[in-house]
Amino acid sequence: MPATDSSATVAPNGTDGRASENVSSQGRPRRSERNGRRAREAPHAAAKRFQDLREAKDEVTGDRVLLATLRVRIPKGLWTGTFTRAHPGINLEVLNRADVSKDVSVSDHWISGQPPGVWAREISGFADILKVDSLAEVGDGSLYRITYRNPPIIYLYRELGIPIHFPLRVQNGAIRWEIVARRSEFQSVLKYMEKADPNFQLVSIRRRPLRSHLPVLTDNQHQLLTQAMAAGYFAVPRGITLTDLARRLDRSKSAVSEGIAIIERKLLESALRPTSLTP
Repeated sequence: MPATDSSATVAPNGTDGRASENVSSQGRPRRSERNGRRAREAPHAAAKRFQDLREAKDEVTGDRVLLATLRVRIPKGLWTGTFTRAHPGINLEVLNRADVSKDVSVSDHWISGQPPGVWAREISGFADILKVDSLAEVGDGSLYRITYRNPPIIYLYRELGIPIHFPLRVQNGAIRWEIVARRSEFQSVLKYMEKADPNFQLVSIRRRPLRSHLPVLTDNQHQLLTQAMAAGYFAVPRGITLTDLARRLDRSKSAVSEGIAIIERKLLESALRPTSLTP
């Protein structure tokens, strides 16, 4: 009888055990191998999703828009990137923006984890910051009103005539940015993002009809609006208090209040501006 090598086993497909070490007993790739492959394929999958939209037969016309969410590393020189990289455990949300002058804006920022005023001195030290006001404690964080020199993205959005959708969420030097625009405008924003961060992530992209009489709400905002209306929050007289609505939705009162305020602002802005996304 010929000698056998007990250190090598034969897999069902005829290969030895060393060649099949990443294959389970059922012949499927092990979880670690599958996860690694998914991670390598993720950027290509996102790019393909956008390419599929571009090549679709029903082109994006004047009555359709693209809705996309990107995750972008904030360029050096902007305070939000440097600040959140120095404090990777905090969450920062930009809630709104208003022009002070052509080159200066003011925004309310919610920063997690510390009582009012703790971050004011550090934020004031950045070169692009002009003024910091500590407003109030909200939830598990605090509100700050910050006046700052405009980053380049403000000028691009101003030139394109499209709104920035808030809140903008920042953590550990990366911002979650939502784009709602027609294709030509979307491509202009995408080119800017590619220059700012060549490795940006396309988290999601979808196409929706443009209903000119309504603002574009995110899926979460649309869900909150539907739930609040069903509960009677917008009824006259009001059928449920904010406290009871938050309890029913199993969310904090401050989160529901902020979400409804953003929805109401979008409705008002839509009523007061032209019905197209571009001038």
